[in-house]
Amino acid sequence: MKVTSRRDFLYQLSALAIAARGRAFASSNNSVLFAGTYTDDKGSTSKGIYAFLWDADAGALSPLGLVAATTNPNFLALTPDGRYLYAVNDGEKGSVSSFSVHGKFGKLKPVNVVSSNGAGPCNIAVDYTGSAAFVANYDSGSAASYRIQPDGGLSKAVSSFQYTGHGPNVQRQTSPHTHCTTISPNNRWAVINDLGLDRISVYHLDAQTAQLTPNDPPFYQALPGSGPRTFVFHPAGKWAYSLNEISNTLDVLAWDNNRGTLSRMQNISTLPKGFSGESTAAQVVIDAAGRYVYASNRGDDSIAVFAVDDRDGQLSCAQRVKSGGKTPRHFALDPGNQWLLVANQDSSNIVVFARNGHTGQLTQTENQYPLSHPVCLVFG
Repeated sequence: MKVTSRRDFLYQLSALAIAARGRAFASSNNSVLFAGTYTDDKGSTSKGIYAFLWDADAGALSPLGLVAATTNPNFLALTPDGRYLYAVNDGEKGSVSSFSVHGKFGKLKPVNVVSSNGAGPCNIAVDYTGSAAFVANYDSGSAASYRIQPDGGLSKAVSSFQYTGHGPNVQRQTSPHTHCTTISPNNRWAVINDLGLDRISVYHLDAQTAQLTPNDPPFYQALPGSGPRTFVFHPAGKWAYSLNEISNTLDVLAWDNNRGTLSRMQNISTLPKGFSGESTAAQVVIDAAGRYVYASNRGDDSIAVFAVDDRDGQLSCAQRVKSGGKTPRHFALDPGNQWLLVANQDSSNIVVFARNGHTGQLTQTENQYPLSHPVCLVFG
């Protein structure tokens, strides 16, 4: 493999490790699914993070129970080697909990807890080398980066950003609301979605130090009142997809990896034509081959399936399917990309869909599992 710098060398080694780990999943046909929950939701009986044993042959889960008691772990992330798991703890004084992962049944051992440097953390991400972690604080409209230490714990914040301003929607955009951090496929850039400002900020990333430096230009401006929430890069590194919560649309973006800039090529609705009810978009996922993009709608309670044009990355709707419950806050493809699992927050269930790898289309199975207020699914 051609290597131009030490950073590229580390990234490429990590990419090989992730690929090997995916092959191991495929050969063993089982892994662990971690589920984050809201413990403070009205009526919730959840106590923290739960684990399930995943059988990829049957598309079935076996509950392993509570693996970490922690408050409102509403988003989870694993290091690329699967040794450490991180959870943001939503609250007025937000925090981030670190755990080491032990054994094939997903046992978690606490490592440390640090401040999220803001209120209402809603997302955590880890870079491709497992050296740095990134937190978005929705309520305070701030973001922070952290070094991952040798024992898997997090350092104090290395970079911290407090955003200011507002968007045009007086109900939803009276202040900044950072929602997620996404790392570029080459591990050199970090982008941060802000629902309140209709903005995606772009930063140079030094993964070894976890330092973020604002790019020039510093951000992409989304359509007014759209509310960019979640974001994925295409595996080819040429395009990206930003899901807008308020307008229920996807921005298809051209990504200039040299300049760190985004430009809109398409804006497409995630809802059925003629839909007139209330709905907010939540999660966006792309399959490993970069052929299909999936988006969830809370209100319509559906998963929209989009085919990717391999010439320019633009999308066409291939299917919409009901989520099998109420409020599909989050969903995940399994390691083999054969199944899609949906966490329905308000109906308190996880539903398994079979996925056709050729057409991208989903078929709901009979496999569904009760869990109080699930809001994040991560395969370990």
